[in-house]
Amino acid sequence: MKVKNASAVKKFTDIPNIGPATAKDFELIGLRSPNELKGKDGIKLFKKLCKESGVEHDPCTADVFLAAIDFMNGGTPKKWWEFTEKRKKLL
Repeated sequence: MKVKNASAVKKFTDIPNIGPATAKDFELIGLRSPNELKGKDGIKLFKKLCKESGVEHDPCTADVFLAAIDFMNGGTPKKWWEFTEKRKKLL
């Protein structure tokens, strides 16, 4: 079950839009706690994931990262695709 606010998050998969695969992506790039997402740059994390994994991930992955960071910074739960336009401007 997903939580309604960042203070209730215990693990990555508690965050809206985050499933086991994305939780593993976060771990691959060195994040160990959901609180480490606070204040991070989603585009930089996405680029780091691509570099660390050796795979050019779908750009929608960046949208998911942006959504997770927004939520952990106190934003309300939003669908990941609501961040597509922002990502397109930043990438």
